[in-house]
Amino acid sequence: MSAWVPGCLGAWVPGCPGAWVHCAMRRRDFLLTCAALNFVPRDLFAQPPAVSAAPANAWTQFRGSYALTGISSTTIAPAPKLAWTWEGGEAFDSSPAIADDVVYAGTATGELIAVGLTDGKLRWRYKAGEAIGESSPAVANGRVFVGDLLGVAHAVNIADGKPAWTFQTQSEIKSSPVVAGDIVLMGSYDGKLYGLDAATGKQLWAYSTENYVHGTPCVVNGVAHFAGCDEVFHGVDIKTGKERIATSATAYTGASVAIVNNVAYFGTFDNEVLALDLGSRKVLWRYEHPDRKFPFYSSAAVIDGTVVLGGRDRMVHALDAKTGKARWTYMTRARIDSSPAVCGGRVYVGSNDGRFYALDLASGKVAWQHDEGAAITASPALASGRIVVGSTEGRLLCFA
Repeated sequence: MSAWVPGCLGAWVPGCPGAWVHCAMRRRDFLLTCAALNFVPRDLFAQPPAVSAAPANAWTQFRGSYALTGISSTTIAPAPKLAWTWEGGEAFDSSPAIADDVVYAGTATGELIAVGLTDGKLRWRYKAGEAIGESSPAVANGRVFVGDLLGVAHAVNIADGKPAWTFQTQSEIKSSPVVAGDIVLMGSYDGKLYGLDAATGKQLWAYSTENYVHGTPCVVNGVAHFAGCDEVFHGVDIKTGKERIATSATAYTGASVAIVNNVAYFGTFDNEVLALDLGSRKVLWRYEHPDRKFPFYSSAAVIDGTVVLGGRDRMVHALDAKTGKARWTYMTRARIDSSPAVCGGRVYVGSNDGRFYALDLASGKVAWQHDEGAAITASPALASGRIVVGSTEGRLLCFA
């Protein structure tokens, strides 16, 4: 389906009745109309419940698993202690990955580092061409994959930190890679989601949108899902790069989506959190705080019928996954862009107020906190009884 073209009186959309669409009509409203006219087999969306938790000993990508639910199977001590720190020189916006007792993280100095999970000692460092921003490493097939702010995707051998291949996009990469079998999925600010051969870096396909691809794709049943900066919720076949879903995301979206039982959960820059049913393409509910109207940039964690995410209103919000009603909120002292991780009945999340929090999942009460004194915008990784997260002052922290 082709898109609305800004600045024109209308845009031709093949295959849709009444194909001349006036610019005054919002693109998202138009997509909802066309979605209703197109035939989509129901089995396209049929899926078993996703295995959504990261294993106890690994956190191999942003949000821990393909479903991006932010859940870990590990066990964290009630009052974890700071085990080690690693000085990165500049900010950690990139969230870490953990595999085989090694932590991988990108720095604002443009380095991808490998540090021992138990001892905090540097294993190797790889220099990218430019700063690594919010793109967080993914580990698979003996390699680490990450994007940088020059728009280069990197594949680095985990054994020695040597480059395996690079791939150049046309703009910066803030989306985190996802490795699905032999395909690396990565979005770029050039408006495309790329499917790359994991072994060679060769482009297999590129799927074009109308704006930046910022969020990390959530892979369920062979389809990569993301809510784009073009206000569209996309679903792309990971083998072919063909469109499977294009429906309204209702607003500009920077967060990644989490999918559980065929429902996608995500926050928007229109100050709302949505639950979108993938089968009917209908919004099941919308949540907006009654008083504080601020965007949601944090990606949601979803566990046991609860959706948890941070807001730029300085609060952590816990919502009922069926109704969207607030179960509790917790107010910090600054906005929250960090995406929460959940295990053992606790929510772990950083805030720009310089603190890292553990909140009780049931009540929202503070169970433990660490005062770092520097904003924590990156998201935590949990594995092997440890928590790893970076700060904007360039410190990588490990709690055990």
